[in-house]
Order: sequence, then C-alpha cells, then structure tokens
Amino acid sequence: MKDRYVFTEVEPKWQEYWEKGGFYQVWEDPARPKYYCLEMFPYPSGNLHMGHVRNYAIGDVVARFKTMQGFNVLHPMGWDAFGLPAENAAIKNRIHPAQWTLSNIENMRRQLKQLGISYDWRRELASCKPDYYKWTEWLFLKLYENGLAYKKAAAVNWCPSCATVLANEQVIDGACERCETTVAKKNLEQWFFKITEYADRLLDGLEQLPGWPEKVKTMQYNWIGRSEGAEFAFTTVDGGHRIPVYTTRQDTVYGVTYLVLAPEHPLVGELVRGTAYEAAVNDFITGIQQMSEIARTSTELEKEGMFIGAHAVNPMNGERVPIWIANYVLMEYGTGAVMGVPAHDQRDFEFARKYGLPIRVVIQPKGQELDPPSMSEAYEDEGVMVNSDTFNGLENEAGKAAIVKYMEGKGIGTRKVNYRLRDWLISRQRYWGAPIPIVYCDRCGMSPVPEADLPVILPTDVEFRGGGDNPLKDSASFVNTTCPGCGGAARRETDTMDTFVCSSWYYMRFCDSQNSERPFDRSTMDYWMNVDQYIGGVEHAILHLMYSRFFTMVLYDLGLIGVQEPFQNLLTQGMVLKDGAKMSKSKGNVVSPEEIVTTYGADTARLFILFASPPEKDLEWSDQGVEGCFRFLNRVWRMVASYSDAVWPVEMDSGLGELGTEEKELRRWVHYACRKVTQDVETRFNFNTAISAIMELVNALYAYRDKVLASEQNLAVVKEALTMLVKLLAPFAPHIAEELWRAIGNTESVHKERWSQYDPEALVEEEITIVVQINGKVRERVVVPAGIGEDALKEMVLAEPRVQELIKGKNLVKVVAVPQKLVSLVVK
Repeated sequence: MKDRYVFTEVEPKWQEYWEKGGFYQVWEDPARPKYYCLEMFPYPSGNLHMGHVRNYAIGDVVARFKTMQGFNVLHPMGWDAFGLPAENAAIKNRIHPAQWTLSNIENMRRQLKQLGISYDWRRELASCKPDYYKWTEWLFLKLYENGLAYKKAAAVNWCPSCATVLANEQVIDGACERCETTVAKKNLEQWFFKITEYADRLLDGLEQLPGWPEKVKTMQYNWIGRSEGAEFAFTTVDGGHRIPVYTTRQDTVYGVTYLVLAPEHPLVGELVRGTAYEAAVNDFITGIQQMSEIARTSTELEKEGMFIGAHAVNPMNGERVPIWIANYVLMEYGTGAVMGVPAHDQRDFEFARKYGLPIRVVIQPKGQELDPPSMSEAYEDEGVMVNSDTFNGLENEAGKAAIVKYMEGKGIGTRKVNYRLRDWLISRQRYWGAPIPIVYCDRCGMSPVPEADLPVILPTDVEFRGGGDNPLKDSASFVNTTCPGCGGAARRETDTMDTFVCSSWYYMRFCDSQNSERPFDRSTMDYWMNVDQYIGGVEHAILHLMYSRFFTMVLYDLGLIGVQEPFQNLLTQGMVLKDGAKMSKSKGNVVSPEEIVTTYGADTARLFILFASPPEKDLEWSDQGVEGCFRFLNRVWRMVASYSDAVWPVEMDSGLGELGTEEKELRRWVHYACRKVTQDVETRFNFNTAISAIMELVNALYAYRDKVLASEQNLAVVKEALTMLVKLLAPFAPHIAEELWRAIGNTESVHKERWSQYDPEALVEEEITIVVQINGKVRERVVVPAGIGEDALKEMVLAEPRVQELIKGKNLVKVVAVPQKLVSLVVK
C-alpha cells in the first residue's frame, strides 16, 4: 500500500471497477426488502453546480447505507430535459434544442460518474426522448378519456419575452420566474388538468405523510386553500341581475355596506353601458389589465377602486348597497364578486376609510361596544352578533351555522366548500416540450390521437427565428395530418405540455424504464413503489410535489398502480451559499464542482458538502473546510497504511478476550462511532455529526498508537477498529473506503458488506471523569468508577488531596453529588 493518498489513481480505478461489475444494477427480488432512494432529476443545463453535488451526495449516502443494511436499493438517475432554455439556446447558437440538450446530458453524466454516485445507469431516461414522451402522451390520453383533461378559453399569465403561458406558480412578484419580464394577462384557448377534482384527497393525503417536513405540508395546505362558507346572491336594482358571492363570514352579512366586482366581471360592462360612468370605468379596467394576478392579490397592494353607478340588494335585509370595482378582486377567484364588510375585515376597512364608505358593526366583543367612527382597525375576532335582526345575541360561530340554515330554508343561498387551488394549466406555446396528442378536423371536431399512433414525434424541420413564435405552427409536416375518425385532412394541436407534466411521473418510469409495451408493468410498480426517500429543493414544495401527488392518485384510480402517494419520506436540502449569498454567475461567487474534484478528489468534495452543515440547512462554502476534509482523508489513509501489513493476517476474534484499559477505551470509541453513525444516518440524516463521530474514532486510533508500544499493541482490536472505520466511511467517501478495505486484507467490495452492529457491552465505561465544583466554579476533575453511588462519590471526592487542599481552612457548608456527572461543594 502506498504511503501517500493519490486520489487521481484511486478514484478512476474504483469507478471503472463498479461500472464493469454492474455494481448498482438491481432487479425485483421478492426475497429482499426493497428501498427506493431518489433525488429529483436535474434539468440538463450543461454543468453540475454545488447544489447538485449536495443533493446527489445526500442521496448516495442513503442508498449506500441502505444497501449495506441488506436492502435491495433502487437508485436511478435521469434528465428533466424539455424546457425553454434549450429553445432559447437554439435561437442564440443556431443549433437544434435536441443537440444542445443531449450534449449537456453527456457532460453532466460524466461529472456524476466522477463523483462516484451509485446509480443504476441502465435505467437512465430523458424526458425529451420519444421512448419517454410517448408515455407522457399516453398518460395525457388517459386523463382526457376520464374527463380530467379539457380545453377552454381562459385569461392566462402571458410572458411576452418567453412568448408562452405561465402557471400561477411560475409568476413571482408579477414577473416571469425565468426571465423576470413583467407578466400580462391574455385570453387564450388552453389545455387544463382537472386537479381540483382531487383537492380534498390532496389535503387528506398530507395527514398520511409523517416523513414530510411540516413546512412543505403547510405550503401545500395553504395552496389548496380549503374553506367552508356560504354562497348566495345579491340582485342589481336595475335589471335584476344576480351577483353570486362566496364568504366564510356569513355571520357578518348584515354588516355589508358595499359590493365589489372584479373589473373583468362580465356584468360590469352591462351595468355601465350608456351611463356617465362608462368611460371612467373602461379606463380603470384598462389599467388593471396591465397588472399581474400575483400583484393584484399581494397584501402589499394599494387598494384602488371606483363606484360604477349601480346598486344591489342584500337578500338578508333588503338593503341597497353601492356596487364598486377594485383591483384586488379577481374573476378567477371565487365568484368574481366580494361583499364589503369594513367593520370586520381589515382589507374592507382600509378600502372603506379611503373612499368614505359606511362602517356598520355587527359583531361586538364580549363586554365591549365598538364605535365605528372611532375604530382604528377592523374587529375580526369572535364575539356576539348585533344589528343582525333575529340573530342578535348569538355568538358569531353559532351564528354562521344559523345563517346558512336560514339561507337554505328561504332559498337565499347554500353552504359551500371552496378552494384556492385552480386547475392545472398545461398548455405551452413552445416547441421543446411533449406534444399534446390531439387533432382538429373540420368535420369531426377535436379528436384524441389513437394509442397505436403514439408517439406524436416532434418534427426536426423547424426554424427558430426568435421573437417568441411557436415554430411548430410553421411545420407543415407536423401540423398537417389525418383525422382518426373520418380519414380526412386534420390539424395537430401545436401547444406542447408544461414540463411539469413530464416530471410528474418519471419516478414511476424508473421502475420499468426499458418497457416498450407500456409505461410500466403493474407487478414492477407493486414491488418498487412508492419512493421511500425523495430528496430535493424546497422550491418544488408546491409545483412538482403537488402535481406528482395528483398524477399518482389518478393512476391509482385507474388501477395502474397500487399506491396513492408517490413519496413516503421527503428531505428538502438547503442551498449552498458563498459569502452569504446563493452561488450565481452574476454574483461571481460560483465554485465549480469539477475544479474541486480535480484539485482534491470526489471523496473530499462529498465529505465537505456532507460535513459542513445539516442537510436541511443552508451551507456556507469554505475553501478552508474543503482543505480540512482533504487533510482528514489523508490522515485516515496514513493510519491504515501504518497498520496495513501488520493486520492483514490477523483474525479479529483471536484477540478480543481479556483486554487492557487502552484496548477497552479504543473499542469503546469504535462502537460509539458505529452507534452514532447508524443512528444519525438512519433516523436523523445528521451526516455532519456522523462524520464527526468518524473523526473521533480516527483520533482514538492515533491516541492508541501513540500511547501503547508497538510490540504491546493488540492487533485484533486495531483491525476491528480499522474495519469499522472503513465501513463507516464507505457511504460518505466510497472510493478511498474501497481502497482501504483491500489494504486491510479483504478481497470483495466494502459496499457489498453488511453494515456493522455496535456492541453495547463495549460501550460500558469502567471509569468516568466527573467535575468538582467549588462555589459554582469548576476547580478539579476526578476519575471515579462508573456506577459509583452518591455517598461513595462524595466520600471519594472529599478524600482527593487536591480537593482537600482547595477547601483547607474553610467551612464546608454543603455537598451535592450528581452521580455520573459532578460533585458541588459550598464553602465559606
């Protein structure tokens, strides 16, 4: 064994060994428990960044650890390969998106292999390849056949720079999340998935996911936004038009002093037509149309509105109230109309104060009396109903139920459950995405493409001219087709699917990625699904995770799979920062993983990224930290090298009988490290503290070697320690562990070994060090027998010469002993 750790020789050697031996290829094995470990597959941007390294290193530790525990571990990798960047690169560099994408995949695959990640590369997939998107199209047809995919005209978020529609979740502070261009509203015919049909199940299913972070579940709860209330209608004074409203505060219906419509409400134009208000209202609406939905729903928005010259009647008290329009009411949310109750809603209160609208109190706090002119804010808490006709005196929570019952009895309204969640808009006006398998015929109308004709292949005869136009519209070979119904001329749908459709089921395809007859076989899915551990960024808490859960529930209902949730456990890792900021080219603080691997090796890069911070926390990059991890691996190497020849022929069991004090101490560190690493990886994912325990074991080995003469060292104990050290290190630094495993006399891969069990008896200490405090200050430490009783402990400490010297000439007032920890003396 070489004295020096040369990672440039060690790492390629073992990477080639693993690949040639098909080490990480797995098949279904009913005789073994399965474990499906998955990191979110990446967009092939061209190069790995440190966030990738962290994500995949975490997953690899889990996969290798579970393999050594005896699980049949599925650990695949693929590419979320459709998307706008490839199309933009095609325009910029005049190359086809496929060429750009596949080139990037090749480079990133090479970088992942350099890191020594234990992927089953046989299962590799790319969502942009026909053998994958054929099944994405097939799944679209299944949703379509079951009434879960539909097309309708809708006001959508439109990015003029990307020239495509964005889902609400892809609009950040009123701008496109990718290019930061201000998003506008546009009316288009669009395809939707009916995710709202699954709103309650998506909510209820969160209760079955104890292995998910609470913050992620809370984000999904809030996004679905289930509420219970009442729906009833106001009626316009002129024309008798019904204006439905939904409210969760029906207990305040007698406090309505105005009604607000969304500026885009279809009734607005009719109510102002030919009146003195028409021109001003139309100008106001034009201004609102320039605002994004996100901006209009922001709590920071300055509320603006105007009276439109019309009134409506409150059905509960017959009172006429003015009708306004305002920027904060949207047609897409609820009914597009909101009742204004300024005394009991802060937004309404601010609006009423701004425009001089009446404020009427209908909920009084117990023991107090609110005076509208002197109120500085709305009263939104519980109380007693007043000014509410026959409901006066009811506590408002009871009043909610009573009013709904009254409304239903009088035919005024009904109780209703509402959701913030909207159907998933999947249409994108771009080329580089999965085609939507629909054709249009003048005779037959809209028809799905027959399954036998899948996949609908993206054409290659497209021209990327920039300006945002969808090149599919100009591809005659793509657009012109035959109607599956009448055989006549037909046109293909030219919108493509949102890339989130592709990523909503990829984890299923990994289970059976070579299947050419169907997306996956049910028996295969029954063995592997669901994913036991999913790992990725918290930025996907709503979009990707919600859509994946929806897809899984749909496919369960269709009998294609046997689970209703895709991911049993979820780990959301933190970001990698440098100088306190997220790494980015614009900030000039990017650290290249390839440079670190070239300079220090993959094992060092992995070890640092796992040691520097708990996985769920942000990690601050440190060059000194990387160098420290490199020094540590060299220190491990030197320790093993110093014993390699000596321990090679030693049988461990031969020297573990009667042990001296130093041997017992070394074994205690060995089995402490085993227990600590096992618990930290298995139950907490505290990789940083697990690595600290391995470092403590290395320190204990060096201490033993330095204290005990070479001729007196127990090599069986040393070999046990080295064996445990290499096994514990293997999931974190797989290349050096493989080399060191051979160096201590083994012939098979360390990664095929069973994970070690710690020996509880080895952890028992015969002696412990306790602290001696005098008047609250630590003045001495005393070694005592482990398990010593309270009285004996006091006696032993007071007999210590150093303690006697410290309290000499003083009055001993009190002695308090805490066995196994300390003795406290109070003297005067």
